Amino acid sequence: MSDDYDHGRRDGLRLALAILSAEEAKWAALLGESKSWRTNQIREVRHKALQVAQKRIQTVLNRLSPKEESGISDELAAALDIAGL
Repeated sequence: MSDDYDHGRRDGLRLALAILSAEEAKWAALLGESKSWRTNQIREVRHKALQVAQKRIQTVLNRLSPKEESGISDELAAALDIAGL
């Protein structure tokens, strides 16, 4: 695959990671706020599902990142800072 295509895939994954991060923050703020235990349970499940999705996307992003000897790339570090991870 071309470098442009790989870069585009990584950008798409970073965008997905940022969206999931924002959604996870929204649900984290709502945890335990309802008087209904059922609503709180559903919110906890959604929150956990978002965390799992973030971890999976992060794993795929790490696999697609170019291998460098110096460790984490500047491109990946900047994306993680934006996502708050």
